[in-house]
Amino acid sequence: MSPVRQQDGKTAFVLGFSWLLARRGAGYRFGMESVTLSLFLMVAVVASGWLSRLSPVSVPTPLVQIGLGALIAVTTGAAVDLKPDVFFLLFLPPLLFYDGWKIPKEGLFRDKGTILQLALGLVVMTVLGVGLLIRWMIPEMPLGVAFALAAILSPTDPIAVSAIATRVPIPKRLMHILEGEALLNDASGLVCMRFAVAAVLTGSFSLVDAFGTFLWVAAGGIGIGVAVTWVITRVKGMISRRIGEDTGAQVVISLLIPFGAYLLAEEAHCSGILAAVAAGITMSYAEQTGQVMAETRVRRNAVWDTIQYTANGIIFVLLGEQLPSIAARAANVVRLTGHSDPLWLVGYVVAINLALIALRFVWVWVALRFTLFRAARKGVAVRRPSLRLVAATSLAGVRGAITLAGVLTIPFLLPDGTAFPVRNLVIFLSAAVIVVSLVLASVGLPFLLKGLELPPEPQAQAEEDAARAAAAEAAIAAIEHFQKAMAVGGREGELYGEAGVRVVDLYRRRIDGQHLSGAEGARLKRLEEAERRLRLTGIRAERETFYSLSRSRALSDETMRKLVREADLLEARLTSG
Repeated sequence: MSPVRQQDGKTAFVLGFSWLLARRGAGYRFGMESVTLSLFLMVAVVASGWLSRLSPVSVPTPLVQIGLGALIAVTTGAAVDLKPDVFFLLFLPPLLFYDGWKIPKEGLFRDKGTILQLALGLVVMTVLGVGLLIRWMIPEMPLGVAFALAAILSPTDPIAVSAIATRVPIPKRLMHILEGEALLNDASGLVCMRFAVAAVLTGSFSLVDAFGTFLWVAAGGIGIGVAVTWVITRVKGMISRRIGEDTGAQVVISLLIPFGAYLLAEEAHCSGILAAVAAGITMSYAEQTGQVMAETRVRRNAVWDTIQYTANGIIFVLLGEQLPSIAARAANVVRLTGHSDPLWLVGYVVAINLALIALRFVWVWVALRFTLFRAARKGVAVRRPSLRLVAATSLAGVRGAITLAGVLTIPFLLPDGTAFPVRNLVIFLSAAVIVVSLVLASVGLPFLLKGLELPPEPQAQAEEDAARAAAAEAAIAAIEHFQKAMAVGGREGELYGEAGVRVVDLYRRRIDGQHLSGAEGARLKRLEEAERRLRLTGIRAERETFYSLSRSRALSDETMRKLVREADLLEARLTSG
């Protein structure tokens, strides 16, 4: 597949996402307004990055995207008919799949106890504590509805957390815990919400049924996600070994896996969200077989990065686009609560956010004390983290797309045909909590994390250096084996011998560099950095020459693209991580 055709495919895929979400009316009918609105969403995603960088103060891109979405809704007067089932299907499976694919597994398993405490125990505490608070503040809201609102506010959002991390330097280990929690607490929060809503609809609740359903939803979703990825990768590998690997087909298959896992899990009444996450984690293990061609990996990563950037942006633009219509119903919402002043709504939102942060702080602090107590009983010396780190963990519990989509699934009517109690108020409070949590995290995290000393972590650079040295030794052994297998007489043998010496010399320099320390090691690092900068300077000069020759018609377009692609790959290798 040519690079141009690949880019066209990515653009069509992204536009397809927007078109499906923007369709209005019955069925798949759409008009010029829907297409125009979809294009506005795409432009807003692009513009948000520029505006975020141009801002004199550090403003997270999600907040800019929410603002642009609201601006689009106000200026155009158009509104996306956001269908929760379509929203869940199009956006969440690929994004959660990719997050599960890329999350560091050693951090996930190292802090599994902390992650599970946050993803399960904290969710239950939030449903009970915040639910009772909401019921106390708003007596007009039935207890079941209050619990449903608290449940849908309990899951943190990996998409929002990742977006915050692009502008706020969150420590790696804390970020891994937050990502792991956000990937797992969706199922517990959504299950709690479904049972609270069912209690409102039927007037009854069974704790035994709820617990059994949760086990089936969670275990079934994880099992289906693992099975789908394992089966597809095995079949794909068998076909590739038999007839060869098609790069384009491999990329498309990776795009289909999260949707397949999600749909199968939902059909089995399990958690499609956990299925997508489990499929992504399984995909990372399948990748370790190394059976995919290098070209496939490069193109696939480019496609997935494009999808992640665009879909993340559209989610927050859509959230902003929904805010004006939600705010338009605020006056009626205030009357439902028995107050005439809209400032009561602000008070509700502030109180709910403070309660979420306070409960999270208490839970993290207690869990930390319990961890230190267990370590002390085992005789393990553990450095006690500061309260600032606990506060940062509490403030980083950002709400996002899961909360928005989940609250929109609340039915309009009860079984007897009457309106669902205070549905508009629930939606308004949920949307406002999302925005406020983003603002608080954006403002508070830089202050809390500035100059914060963290417990020591394994030295990543030493681990990387050791891996490079081991890989270099394996490369030398493979080259020497290949030389012996290709040993021929005459000029051909001399060529292989000379080429082998040149290639092996590069690897031996890498190995020798790992044994240097102190001043010699520091000088080698500076030498490598100077060499990297010089090579980058040369590569950029090469690329500009290729473009110049192409403009003067001294180089064909096809040859120019080939040479520029080689230069791009070399530059990407030198500038990565």
